[in-house]
Amino acid sequence: GGHSIDDAEPKYGFAVTGEVALPEGLVTNAGGRPGDRLLLTKPIGTGIIATAIKRRACPAGVAQEAIRSMATLNREASAAMVSVGVSAATDVTGFGLLGHLAEINRASGTGARLDSDAVPVIDGAWGLLDSGMYPGGSVRNLKAVEELISSDPDDPVTRMLADAQTSGGLLIAVAAGAVDRLLAALGERGVDGWVIGELTEGPGIEW
Repeated sequence: GGHSIDDAEPKYGFAVTGEVALPEGLVTNAGGRPGDRLLLTKPIGTGIIATAIKRRACPAGVAQEAIRSMATLNREASAAMVSVGVSAATDVTGFGLLGHLAEINRASGTGARLDSDAVPVIDGAWGLLDSGMYPGGSVRNLKAVEELISSDPDDPVTRMLADAQTSGGLLIAVAAGAVDRLLAALGERGVDGWVIGELTEGPGIEW
């Protein structure tokens, strides 16, 4: 992955490559199955909050909570899901929750049904969205998934679900019978987890 940047600020970039030591522990985005539950390990809203920070319009407490979330590694969440055994997973970053869920659907040949009320959002992000804090990357995310959803792209819920994240959590597809074990494994490692929907037979994403 990477970023294309054209602005006046200097940037420092780097790339990291490596090898998977234990292929049997590798989880891809291609193994999802209809009926799998979808679980998310971090709240969304960091793109909106980062935009507000840049515009000097973000309350300090909201900024601190977003920074805390972004600074939390996915290492423990990853260890938990590998220990339980899951169908598929991806991290949620620049393409937003909808964009990365669409990647699981394409790779796995599935659709998805979300419970939008169950998706965790960082406190304060809704208010910032209402005040017009929405990054350009999130607008592009909406455009990319508009053919996959039936909901209004201008609806606040749709806009939040498409928000471009920085250092988001893991989006995990897990068999229904293993959900409780996964939540317990996450909790043992100090990681939160929210069940936010399920994979379905048909294409597209609905909520």
